[in-house]
Amino acid sequence: MTVVLAAPELIDRSDLVAALDRAATRKVTIISAPAGSGKTSLLRAWAGRPGQPRPLALVQVPRDQHDAQQFWLAVLDAVRHATGASAGAEPSAATPGFNSPAMVDRVRSEFAAARSGVTLVVDDLHELTSPEALAQLTRLLTDLPPHVHAVMTTRHDVRLGLHQLRLAGQLAEIRAADLRFSERETNELLAAAGIALSAAGAALLHQRTEGWAAGLRLAAISLAGHPDPERFVAEFSGSDRTVAEYLLAEMLDRQPPDVQDLLLRTSLLDRVHGELADLLTGRPGSERILLNLEDANAFVESLDPERAWFRYHGLLADFLRLELRRTLPADVPVLHRQAAEWFLQQGQVVSAIRHTQAAGAWADAARLLADHSFSLTLDGQAQTVQALVRAFPPGAEHPELALVRALGDLAEGRLDETAAHLAVAEAHVRTTTPDRRRRLGVAIASLQLALARRRGHLEGVIEHVRFLDSPVSGPSDEDIALGSDLRAVALMNLGTAQAWTLGRSDAPDAERHLREGADLARRIGRPYLEVGCLAQLGFASLVLHSFATTQRRCREAIALAERYGWGAEPVIAPALVMLAATLIWTGEFDEGDRWLRRTRQAVQTDSGPDITLLLHQTAGLLHAARGRHAEALAEFAAAEDLGSQLADEQGLASRATRWLPATQARLGLTGQARAFIAGLDDEQASSAEIGNARAVICLADGNPVAALAAVAAVLDGTAPVQGDVTIMEAYLLAGLAHRELGNQRAANQSAERALALAETDRLVLPFAMTGSAELLEALPRHQTAHPALLADILDILHGGSPAVEARSSLPPAQELSPGELRVLRYLPTSLSRPEIAAELSVSPNTVNAHIRSIYAKLTVRDRTAAVQRARELRLLAAGRI
Repeated sequence: MTVVLAAPELIDRSDLVAALDRAATRKVTIISAPAGSGKTSLLRAWAGRPGQPRPLALVQVPRDQHDAQQFWLAVLDAVRHATGASAGAEPSAATPGFNSPAMVDRVRSEFAAARSGVTLVVDDLHELTSPEALAQLTRLLTDLPPHVHAVMTTRHDVRLGLHQLRLAGQLAEIRAADLRFSERETNELLAAAGIALSAAGAALLHQRTEGWAAGLRLAAISLAGHPDPERFVAEFSGSDRTVAEYLLAEMLDRQPPDVQDLLLRTSLLDRVHGELADLLTGRPGSERILLNLEDANAFVESLDPERAWFRYHGLLADFLRLELRRTLPADVPVLHRQAAEWFLQQGQVVSAIRHTQAAGAWADAARLLADHSFSLTLDGQAQTVQALVRAFPPGAEHPELALVRALGDLAEGRLDETAAHLAVAEAHVRTTTPDRRRRLGVAIASLQLALARRRGHLEGVIEHVRFLDSPVSGPSDEDIALGSDLRAVALMNLGTAQAWTLGRSDAPDAERHLREGADLARRIGRPYLEVGCLAQLGFASLVLHSFATTQRRCREAIALAERYGWGAEPVIAPALVMLAATLIWTGEFDEGDRWLRRTRQAVQTDSGPDITLLLHQTAGLLHAARGRHAEALAEFAAAEDLGSQLADEQGLASRATRWLPATQARLGLTGQARAFIAGLDDEQASSAEIGNARAVICLADGNPVAALAAVAAVLDGTAPVQGDVTIMEAYLLAGLAHRELGNQRAANQSAERALALAETDRLVLPFAMTGSAELLEALPRHQTAHPALLADILDILHGGSPAVEARSSLPPAQELSPGELRVLRYLPTSLSRPEIAAELSVSPNTVNAHIRSIYAKLTVRDRTAAVQRARELRLLAAGRI
């Protein structure tokens, strides 16, 4: 059926366009006026004119935009598209934990990198309901680069603190009075629509509409083809209805029945698609009607270049919804259910839930929200999820919502509330249908793991959720598109919890689950989860693998995070802090310090105690290595305080306990150190780590005999030890004690044993923390089996640069193995191959094989060239042996 509408053309409003041009000389322009005032039409006329000097970054704010992240991702994409920076760049992706200041900095960087001027246009700003997004928008607008201009359109003033721009003359404002049509423009509009109206009639129409753009457009549509235009204007007063309602009713009454029916039945949609309109009307052809309505300029506009999605002007939509409820009240719930099912099939979950709620199907809406809450949170729509929860009737009990509320409380750090909601959800699982039990059980277990990590209470909960182990990663009877996000989150949380127990027994399972989680996340297109799994995998690696492997994994995770702009986000913090720690342990103090600063930036928005505790510990180690014991003590004390807040005594917290009294002793506070140890429980007090701390206290008191007694249980294996580092430290403390007692032979033996333990990972930190430079200098070079390592450590302790493995010059496949690195460190010496074999206690054939491999990997042909190339790659120190 043909649409019965005239099409009033856009008239030339050159005065307003010129005003907008003048406004563009300032930083920001605000166009604030009620619906139908012509804001969008003005923008289109201004942007579409020939010779537009600047590319436009256009952002259309959707209805009820609650999530700051969704808004800022749209801004970033629009800016990249306008500046041409989107080519080759990773698409912007959402994160559950959003760092809005960092995102604003990214947007500003994109602006700054633009070679020419850019105009940012944000349309319908009044739909942005996120206070966080508005606050950060204020920050951006007040600090735009000189070549960037911003235009905001809104139906009413929003809370933007732009008073400084106003005082500085950098804010232009166009308001409703500026947008009103003059009598001349009213006559031009009528003429463009082909409407013959007397001057008096035109003047009366202008007076009745007060120059309101929408009112004039509606009047032009109603007047087109009217048998008596003068009479229509004379009778039109608006006294019985508002101007808009009167004119909209006139317009609707003149449409064919099928057009009226389509407009009414689709009015409950925020966005209209031809296929969905066919479903709601029960007949085909809707897309053609919508296209005709847009072509007729009848308050219908397309939203995409393909003209597949449409929206009705707010005035028309509000009027049609009233008419729908008045004329077809029984059909409204049915239409909402049909729309919900269609949106769900299209993967548009939020729209599906909203229409299910509007249909009054609250139980179904609660189930949908529970099923998709993880995915929506991963999409950066956490605030939308909470708005959907608030839309349920007050007092209505829907147990499925307990899971959703727990997810929101956990994100906000409300841990007690999280636990309470999870208890309700668990009780519901026991009574729900079998087809729901598995999904809800996995979701609850995943949140329990995340909650346990935040509280530091891991051991018991890991046993409780062992059922997640293999079935989580296997195929499911449920729709994979619905369940993959949940399985990936469960794998990440399970692997993370296992990794943070710091136990060798849990480490293989942690590594396996994190690998599976990363692989699944990659397959389903969830880069945030992939980064999260890889970051935790880097953290977990040190329990089972070498420092070199741990560093490589951390760098791989960081590189992936940086591709998506997450290089300073909490999700990558485990890899950042572990990379810093391993660098510090191997003597790269300056480089480790740089990565510590990156970690501090990443944890600014993360309230979890574990990463912050590890950050304090690592910073304390760095200060101690540099001899800054007061600063080290402050960091270890902060770590100890955080550790005391954890529900369990984790290995992570106990490590701060071991270093704190030793640092106190090195500051001369031996009384405080002894008092601290006296306050420990028997298990802690008997550990090898505290035995070493006692030895430090004894050495500080000038009692080397007591120091040797303190480390005796460590060295004979009777004291429980966390790792080889503790034994290495014990040998160094024993060496210092022997040296004070004048027993240089025993001191050399202790130093040699410490070097042997340090050789594999080339550890330097224990030698720096214990102040062992003089102990090592007294060790004859010809008597040590580790001359290369010894030279490297002394270079570092005397302020030189460490020898480190190449990170970017050699691809992973070409990295030297630990055995090859041990042989490499003897190549600068005068030792022959058989002598090197004897030093390493291996066969000459093994040395020959390693040297051939070294030459191949370094692409050299002889020993001298291998040494030179290794020093270029910082595989060897520059100092002599």
